Amino acid sequence: MDPVEDAAGTVPAGTSAGTRLPPGDFGVVLATLRARRGWSVREVARRANVSEGQICNLESGLRNPTPAVAAACDAAFGTGGELVELAGAGRRGARAEAVVEAGPVVAGYERVLRELKDIGRSTGPTFVTASMKSITRILTDAGSHAVGEQRAEIWLLASRFAEYTGWMAQEAGNPAEALRWTSLAVRWGAHGGDETVAAYALVRKAFIAQHRGDTGAVIRFADQAAGHPAATPVIRAHAARRAAQGHARRGDAGACREALERFTIHAAEAVGDGTPRWGPRIENGNSRLIEASCLLGLHRFEPAADLFATELRAAAPADGNSRARFAIRQATALAGAGRLDDACQIVEAALPVIKRIDSATTRAELARFVEHARARRPARGQLALIDASAALAAG
Repeated sequence: MDPVEDAAGTVPAGTSAGTRLPPGDFGVVLATLRARRGWSVREVARRANVSEGQICNLESGLRNPTPAVAAACDAAFGTGGELVELAGAGRRGARAEAVVEAGPVVAGYERVLRELKDIGRSTGPTFVTASMKSITRILTDAGSHAVGEQRAEIWLLASRFAEYTGWMAQEAGNPAEALRWTSLAVRWGAHGGDETVAAYALVRKAFIAQHRGDTGAVIRFADQAAGHPAATPVIRAHAARRAAQGHARRGDAGACREALERFTIHAAEAVGDGTPRWGPRIENGNSRLIEASCLLGLHRFEPAADLFATELRAAAPADGNSRARFAIRQATALAGAGRLDDACQIVEAALPVIKRIDSATTRAELARFVEHARARRPARGQLALIDASAALAAG
């Protein structure tokens, strides 16, 4: 069983089924199973020996599966006849030029998006990007054929897929592609009547600027996001977080503290806010870890290391990517404080996760650790770990 199948709880093709299918009609279930495996439309078509167009039409609900195609898909996913039964039980009158039952399509792909995000947090961009792109094509095609409220719902969902695809592009180390997908998210959000994604796009630009070391651009984009007419409390909280880290990198402790205070205020305002969500869930964040990150940026290494240690013991992030990223920040603070033995132990434990997830943003954090660790004249054993970290950080 490969890592994606193991993480998602699926079984390889040809294995006895005995597993419950995810909820939804045939097309939604097919897309969900494909997302769990991290397979592209092309890969499913190859395994089922059908055309890519057939798979797209099935997933979007524009076509019903024939018994032969349902059996081929069932064999490809190893569902032991369950897909065949589903196809027989849920046959729909599909139309070539319109969206059929847009509500179930939207609800189904919302579930797929949640699953893809879970997979992305655990495995990085490699296993989800192809699925994200192909589903986005399906949704934009469906949106162009829809009318009224159904049209708006589909374009909004396409916008959410595009925004996350942009994040995965950034995680893959391709900021230009990240910005392209974020621009598409803005355009498609406008098709659905939502301008808030335009405000969040400025937060994305601030984050990209942060990882290229342009603190002036970080602060400028964060301020623009906070002042955007469509900005919600969630977006203002994200913007304040980026501004705080930008000011910290500049060494401006006063401005950093003010931005952290704004983050706390807007994060509290966001609780119960029903407006569309963009980016990570603010209420799942840890303001103390953000504060520790700012202390690190200000080169206040000892208090940063202590705060990281306290918070990561009490409330470590749930996903492996975030845990690894904050652990490397803790190690960087320890290295800056001269506690290189402790720093190297943390990095050694985190390296397998960093290798598996292959996140460009986490590799950037690792490069920062290497810089501080090498400045401490490491011993031979420490140097071997630092060199291995440098090689991994370089990709």
